[in-house]
Amino acid sequence: MPYSVDEIVKAYEILVKGIEAEADNDEERAFGGVIRAGKGKLVESIAKHMVAIAWQNLKGKPTRLSLEKQTFKIPINKPYIDRLKHKEVREYIRKNISDYYYVLRTDVHVSINKKMVMGIECKAYTENAMLKRIMVDFTLLKSIMPKIDCVLLQLESQLTGDYSNPKNKITYGSHSSHTIMSYFDVDLNIITLLEGERKVDEPIHSSEHYKDLKKNVLELGINTISELLKKHL
Repeated sequence: MPYSVDEIVKAYEILVKGIEAEADNDEERAFGGVIRAGKGKLVESIAKHMVAIAWQNLKGKPTRLSLEKQTFKIPINKPYIDRLKHKEVREYIRKNISDYYYVLRTDVHVSINKKMVMGIECKAYTENAMLKRIMVDFTLLKSIMPKIDCVLLQLESQLTGDYSNPKNKITYGSHSSHTIMSYFDVDLNIITLLEGERKVDEPIHSSEHYKDLKKNVLELGINTISELLKKHL
């Protein structure tokens, strides 16, 4: 059974408020590394529970849903080989074509009846340089699974625009983010869980800058995932 919305909110509060104390006590890793790892695992866990709740709300059979992570091999794009300048290089690659692939996986894989239908990238925050990488990864993934839905789940937004206002009925986005996304054939669904643009000098794990995870915002994110999943009922 997934956590309830109230349980997710409570777990978020306990974990975020405790991350700084855990980092202070960790003698093996740098402070920043502990913070990043803690937030990363937190967002992945929230994502999985959001998916499970969304599927449950749709009355989907639990046995049909899987969140097991897989590794995918993205094969070399063959037209690229034809564009290579040196004949010897082209021939060498063609002779060893089975060795030419890129290993890829996203943070959360959502499968229905053992078929992946959604990939979710989970971030404590996202800025536009990170968005470019996300768009590239999803482009590669869609090359072998063109019908998957692509989701970015972030605690905070640093994309500018109104991504940091998750309660808005319509998200207009930002000039720079839309420009980046316009160069990729990926319909990215961006879900933000915390209100207010991220500020580098105001980390949420610090007590004076802590942000509440609000139940109604979390429910809006779950509704977005439900809308994406309902076609698989």
